[in-house]
Amino acid sequence: MKITALNQKHKDLGAKMVPFAGYEMPVQYAGVNQEHFAVREKVGVFDVSHMGQFFLKGEKATDLLQYLLTNDVTKVAIEQAQYNAMPNEKGGIVDDLIIYKIADNEWMAVVNASNIEKDWEWMNKHNSFGVELINKSDEMSLLAIQGPKAIEAMQSLTDINLAEIPFYHFEIGTFAGIDNVIISATGYTGSGGFEIYFSNGVANEIWDKVMEAGKDFEIEPCGLASRDTLRLEKGYCLYGNDINDDTTPLEAGLGWVTKLDTGFISSDILKAQKEAGVEKKLVGFKMIERGIPRHDYKVVDDYENTLGIVTSGTQSPILKQGIGLAYVHIDFAKVGTKIRIQIRDKNILAEVVKIPFV
Repeated sequence: MKITALNQKHKDLGAKMVPFAGYEMPVQYAGVNQEHFAVREKVGVFDVSHMGQFFLKGEKATDLLQYLLTNDVTKVAIEQAQYNAMPNEKGGIVDDLIIYKIADNEWMAVVNASNIEKDWEWMNKHNSFGVELINKSDEMSLLAIQGPKAIEAMQSLTDINLAEIPFYHFEIGTFAGIDNVIISATGYTGSGGFEIYFSNGVANEIWDKVMEAGKDFEIEPCGLASRDTLRLEKGYCLYGNDINDDTTPLEAGLGWVTKLDTGFISSDILKAQKEAGVEKKLVGFKMIERGIPRHDYKVVDDYENTLGIVTSGTQSPILKQGIGLAYVHIDFAKVGTKIRIQIRDKNILAEVVKIPFV
């Protein structure tokens, strides 16, 4: 099992460690709810160094990304990031990822930890553009510093005006006395903040300075469990749960990052699917009756006919109510539709709602 450069820090802080995507990762420190509210109300820091970083260099780097990804990458400016889906030949999703335009001929792609090897092989397989691909996943660390007080808490560590970095933009500069740190106004919590990328060798130094700078703002170290409840309250997809090789961006509600006229792999298949209409759709739902939905629970109607399946579910710390995402037949995808979630031997009433939940 791999470890991040900050593995010992987590253990020293008393984190509960679990295997995740081939890494030993902190699942929680003080507790899921405490960490969740720290991010929603103050500031929390996640070690997400298990994520993968690929660099693409060359005159046709943009062309390769345009072919590989569903969004229109030609619209991305230097120092801007873009959320994307990477489709396979059947229209399914190889991965979802964020790309960063560093220069006209240089990009960074940040991919899910569980898909690093798969994505690397996929990109290389389709690289008929002569683009230089560099995998720095094992050399880089990544901290997500998230929450409404993140700007204020971290401003003392850099001369870059953090408040002036627009959402989904980034700057490369000095942070915590370290040069060439990528400071990106992105995240997976929906509470604002930054993701910062740097080399493994300075990880412990940066962690210590981040925790010190955040002390007056009641910064909390946060684990994978609160990361999951935070992203789910915002309705963000998790690869392997809500999207995979057999789900299309249109079924997953990712039509907003699917530009069908850019000529990406399987764009013709997705065009046809859009014209015909999807048969299933990823929806958000709230429990009306008491119950906590979980991954792979069945969605049924009043007569126990199967309508679909839960892909993600939890008890929302903010709402104090069961929430989840599920693929359901298109006839049951309309907001306001009553459905039932099969929890053990009971069919518990729920309702399709608009996301985000919070």
